[in-house]
Amino acid sequence: MLGSFEDERAAFQAANPGFDSDALAELRLKEYGRLEQLGQTYLDYTGGGLYAVSQITRHGQLLAGGVFGNPHSHNPTSLASTALVEQAREAVLRHLNADPAEYDVVFTQNASGALKLVGEAYPFSSDSCYLVSYDNHNSVNGIREFARRAGATVSYVPVRPSDLRLDRALVERELERPACGTQLFAYPAQSNFSGVKHPLEWVEAAKRRGFDVLLDCAAFAPTNRLDLSSVKPDYVPLSFYKMFGYPTGIGALVARHEALAKLVRPWFAGGTITLASVQSGKYALAPGHAGFEDGTVDYLGLPAVTMGLEHIARIGIDTINARVTALAGWLLRWMREARHSDGAPLVRVFGPRDVEARGATIAFYLLDPDGGIFDVDRVERRAGEHGISLRTGCFCNPGDGEVAHRITAAEMEACFDQGERSSREPVTLKECQRLIEDASGKVPNTIRISLGIASDFGDVWRFARFAESYLDRYTADDR
Repeated sequence: MLGSFEDERAAFQAANPGFDSDALAELRLKEYGRLEQLGQTYLDYTGGGLYAVSQITRHGQLLAGGVFGNPHSHNPTSLASTALVEQAREAVLRHLNADPAEYDVVFTQNASGALKLVGEAYPFSSDSCYLVSYDNHNSVNGIREFARRAGATVSYVPVRPSDLRLDRALVERELERPACGTQLFAYPAQSNFSGVKHPLEWVEAAKRRGFDVLLDCAAFAPTNRLDLSSVKPDYVPLSFYKMFGYPTGIGALVARHEALAKLVRPWFAGGTITLASVQSGKYALAPGHAGFEDGTVDYLGLPAVTMGLEHIARIGIDTINARVTALAGWLLRWMREARHSDGAPLVRVFGPRDVEARGATIAFYLLDPDGGIFDVDRVERRAGEHGISLRTGCFCNPGDGEVAHRITAAEMEACFDQGERSSREPVTLKECQRLIEDASGKVPNTIRISLGIASDFGDVWRFARFAESYLDRYTADDR
């Protein structure tokens, strides 16, 4: 059982002497004071980051004090917007320590938009291969459909059931297969399901074997340093609201110039061409990022990206990483030690049980003394009643979810078969979960908490205290 908040915080501080509680308290008060004012414990940073007051204030002041027009012109207001857009592009490269001579930044609607851009334009053919890890967001999985339509081979590398890590030997075996035509290897720097950090050195290993590499950093970038001067993937999708909360609706594809030039767009749009003709039926795609930013970029929102990155720089990305790692370490230790009165575990963690090569995203179940799984939707609702925001579901990562919950291919096939027998449409997620649970007793649903830029010890302590309300309770009594 937990001790008092004061005792637990003192023990945490003693175990983590570098954790600057005073600096974090000042940051929370100044920039995120609404958390305390509204009684909110926010534990869903992998779902979406929180914005600071100063970000909104600065952005509002900029918009109120300027006149900005569509950047696709050379008048004064257009040039003012163009300058802000390019400042944001430079800020992204600076944050990633990326050489502008090597990397370009394409602004998109979100990370999924960046991934779709790669999928639809990558030169897949019948002699191509798309190598992808089980542990991936669905927006990375979705690229396989473009590959398959082109006749390319799609191969998946499974994760280990024990810790949801990719097996190094299996990855190396797949990378060593005889070279085909164009080859694309896609994996996440950090799992959005389990928090596992996969080795960044696989980027260079794959490139040596002729692969282009797509490194999904949407879950990694908010709390980790990505240095593109030392790690050199070809394509890096980012989502800015996950990094610093605001603005939503803007992401980026950071790509090496040579890799961007390899993409063959299936269409052109306003803003992406230097010349198009109706009579000749021809067009000339604009070079670099301009050829991939369809229509007009969010020129009023992009200055907020610059401000968000500056906010992270003021705090320090390494400081953020150290804080969330320390807090995740305390929480994982508590999860390992939390026991019912008969000694049965309260928590089952999916993925690593400590902070070695993992981030501050934790997927888990709450268990009763007999090992029964408390309904995750009810847990989420009860947590909400205590002002705690966590997330439940599959988190758009079916590969990790299927392995974590030991769901077989046959059980997943049954979900789609059921839909085809009834309405010719696949069943919904909830219906699929019910089918699997009824047929096998497996619960294909998970609880996830994640830490971020404003997380403090009070957040993890309040969650643990809430979770301990399930001690010595039974699932049958919770229905």
